Amino acid sequence: MRRRRFLASPLLLLASGTLAADDYPRVLPGQTIGFPRDAGAHPAFRSEWWYITGWVREPDGNPFGVQVTFFRNRPRVAESNPSAFAPRQLLFAHAAIADARYGKLRHDQRAARAGFGLANAAEDTTAVSIDDWSLKLVDGAYIARIVARDFRFDLRFAPSQPVLLEGDGGFSRKGRSIENASYYYSQPQLAVSGNVAVDGRDANITGTAWLDHEWSSAALAPEASGWDWIGINLDDDGALMAFRMRDHAGAALWAGGTFRGRDGALRSFEPAEIRFAVERRWRSPRTGIEYPVAMRVSVGNDDYALEPLMDDQELDARASTGTVYWEGAVRALRGGREVGRGYLELTGYGKPLTL
Repeated sequence: MRRRRFLASPLLLLASGTLAADDYPRVLPGQTIGFPRDAGAHPAFRSEWWYITGWVREPDGNPFGVQVTFFRNRPRVAESNPSAFAPRQLLFAHAAIADARYGKLRHDQRAARAGFGLANAAEDTTAVSIDDWSLKLVDGAYIARIVARDFRFDLRFAPSQPVLLEGDGGFSRKGRSIENASYYYSQPQLAVSGNVAVDGRDANITGTAWLDHEWSSAALAPEASGWDWIGINLDDDGALMAFRMRDHAGAALWAGGTFRGRDGALRSFEPAEIRFAVERRWRSPRTGIEYPVAMRVSVGNDDYALEPLMDDQELDARASTGTVYWEGAVRALRGGREVGRGYLELTGYGKPLTL
C-alpha cells in the first residue's frame, strides 16, 4: 500500500499542537446550510468528513457492502510557517468492501498533507483527493475512484431525493453542552452504478447508498468515549439516521436521529426517544476488541433489529487516523421481515475515540 508518512502520527500532532476549541469556528444553531458551497470543504473547522456507505449487487445477485470515506483535519500546528511542508490541513481516506464470501472486511487507507498537487479538498464543491483516490461531485452525482491494494472502485452515486438536514436544520447536537455539535447533512437513497474490481475480476454493480457530510470544531464531549450510528435506506424509499454517544462506562450520553418517510415527511427525535440495545457481540481475532455487531434500535415507537452481513467488518485505521472501528453493512428488520439496508458504525470500543 502506498502511503505518505508524517514526522509524527496525526493524533500526536493533534495532541501536541492543537489550540483551544475557541480558536476554531464554533458550530452555531440557526445557520443556513446552502449548496453548492456547503458541499465543499470548510478548512477553518477542526474536522470534517464525506462518508459514503452502500449495499450493491453484482449481475449474479451477490450482495456486498462498499465504503468510501474522506476525512479532513486542521491540526492548528505550524500555520505561520511559510514552508509548503507545514501540515496546515491533513487528509485521510478509507475504502472497504464487505463481502460475505470473503469472510472479513477488505480495506485500505491513505493519509497525506494537503498540497503539492497530490492531496486537496476543494471549498466550492465536493472534490477531495489523495493521489489516485478521489470523490467528486460531477453533474449532480458523486463520482468515487479508488485504486486500493487489492480492489478498485469506479462508482457513481446519483441522488434520488433532496438533501436531508440532520438535527435542527443541519445543526446536530452531540452532547449536553450546545458547544458539542456539528453541521451535518445526509443524502440517502443514492442510486449506485459502476464497476468494482476484486480478485482479478471486474463486475458492473448497482445498488443504493448513503452519504454523510459533517464538519465540526468540538463534536465530542470530554466524557464521551465514542458513538454508535446507523444510516438505513428503507425499502419504501424512506430513510432513518440514529446515533447515540456513549460515556466511558458504555452508557448513553446523548442521542439523536431523523426519519424521513416515503412521503417526504420529516421527524426529528429527542435523546430520550432513541435506544440502542445489544443483541449479540463479536470479538475481533486481531485486536481483541469486542463489538455489539447485532443491535436493536428503538426510535420513537418503532423498533429495528440490525443484523450484520457478516461479523468481521472491523476497519483497522491505525496507519492513518490512528483509530480502529467497526463499520458494517447491516440488514434492518421489523417483526422478522427485512425492511431496509444500511450501515452500522461502532467507534470507541477499543479505547476512547479522539477527534
